[in-house]
Amino acid sequence: MQGRSGKRGRPLSTIFLLIVLQLIGESIVQVSGLPVPGAIIGLILLYAILAFKGGVSDEMSRTSGFLLQNLGVLFVPAGVGVIAYLPMIADQWWIILLVLLISVCMTIGITALIVAKFSPRSVDALEAAAE
Repeated sequence: MQGRSGKRGRPLSTIFLLIVLQLIGESIVQVSGLPVPGAIIGLILLYAILAFKGGVSDEMSRTSGFLLQNLGVLFVPAGVGVIAYLPMIADQWWIILLVLLISVCMTIGITALIVAKFSPRSVDALEAAAE
């Protein structure tokens, strides 16, 4: 049996760190009223910590890999929610479809604008290279 400082507790401490960062992010959103999900603030804090430490530790990499491999399990509550609201979805499917189409088109358009703005090569340079 491993002691408290053994390798057995490290995945739990890594998951605990991720949860604490999300909690801090949610708290920042609640206090500041930022229109950003708390999980995004938590990810920014995680990025800052990893940048300060100089990279991702082996334990963080293993734990996040495990979470990503089992990500499908986390979608079960969302699937249950969809089934629970199926009558409402059936009544308003066209509104949902319209919102999805508009949001996808906006996402593609905004992504294209950002890529064009921050791309090291402009569209003119790409056209000149193609000729």
